[in-house]
Amino acid sequence: MNAPHPQLAVPHLSRRGESLGTENAFVVLAEVNALSRSGQDIVSFCIGQPDFPTPDNVQQAAIAAIRVGKHGYTPSAGIDELREAAARDLGSRRGIEIRPEDVVVGAGAKAFIGYTIASVTDYGVGDEVIYPVPGFPIYESQIVANGAVPVPIFLREARDFAFDPAELEVKITPKTRLLILNSPQNPTGGILSAEDLDAIAAIVARHPQMWIFADEIYSRLIYDGGFDSLARRDEMQARTIICDGASKTWAMTGWRLGYAANARLAPTLTRWITNTESCASQISQWAALEAIDGPQDSVAQMHARFRERRDLIVRLLNEVPGISCRTPGGAFYAWPNVTEACKRVKAADSEAFRKRLLHEAGIAVLADIHFGRRVPGDGQHVRFSYAASNEAIEEGIGRLDDFVRRNTA
Repeated sequence: MNAPHPQLAVPHLSRRGESLGTENAFVVLAEVNALSRSGQDIVSFCIGQPDFPTPDNVQQAAIAAIRVGKHGYTPSAGIDELREAAARDLGSRRGIEIRPEDVVVGAGAKAFIGYTIASVTDYGVGDEVIYPVPGFPIYESQIVANGAVPVPIFLREARDFAFDPAELEVKITPKTRLLILNSPQNPTGGILSAEDLDAIAAIVARHPQMWIFADEIYSRLIYDGGFDSLARRDEMQARTIICDGASKTWAMTGWRLGYAANARLAPTLTRWITNTESCASQISQWAALEAIDGPQDSVAQMHARFRERRDLIVRLLNEVPGISCRTPGGAFYAWPNVTEACKRVKAADSEAFRKRLLHEAGIAVLADIHFGRRVPGDGQHVRFSYAASNEAIEEGIGRLDDFVRRNTA
């Protein structure tokens, strides 16, 4: 019988690999799925994706692409037809002119976060990136992994989860290379007003070393008023990387299809794709072309349903003892303040509250710490994704209400 091999030493990982963060929505979702498989009844509000099917005309376009043999590589920047359509769509909804050659297609919009940070900062030299907190966790993860310095700017409840432009002015230094904007925002549903965008543009204009990454993936999910973008302001388009995609608007999260637009950076972003993905799925590209150019009835229907759900979940949350919730202007997230509810049920913080909701009430949400450090002075929050049916919302918030009342000392 062979003797067991001594345990081999494992080489160290790089600082980049060790520092790479994650997206806790997927971590919590795995926990929720495990509980569900064990027979527990869970109402989940933790994942940010539309619960509608991809529109039928988009599905049919993908099937047609498969049947006519569109199975191979495409140019790294994407097929010409999709770049042209995306340029028209991005430009018309922002009131600016975007050329097809300025658009780069990727396997989802998320990758452009890392590609942009890697393209405008250098590793380990102190280059700074200003990013929103609370915010999409991949912002900070990619800033750190790319050896830049993360500089948070806080979205404040008193401002309907926008940051104060005066705070931005203070954060900028000669080392600032990039400002990340996300409007409508994940996780708060907040929107940057036209007045705030005007003020941000005036500030950025005084700092020519700065780029702007405009994460506008929720640009069609606005419920009061129209969509606005920093790129519309004088001299801002040349310095703004506009990022959008198919995932949220057309319920295409799993198709992995996004795009970014900037004249100066398009060749660099294309080289990143050549080095990593090679290209986005050709089948998904033809589907996205149909999504943009085809009928928009399904988009309008989804928008109406999301607005109805927003109004429902905000009303129900505000009826729960110890919870207050502002009305989000866009996306499909509610960001209620649970500071008083935590006190009522003797939960140490939002994360303890989240865990108890999952295991004692069968409700899955995300805590504020999954989206960065807590905003000083703003208390405790959790995120509800209302990409769920009215029945699920009513059942879930009913369980929440019962949990708080039952456990109030």
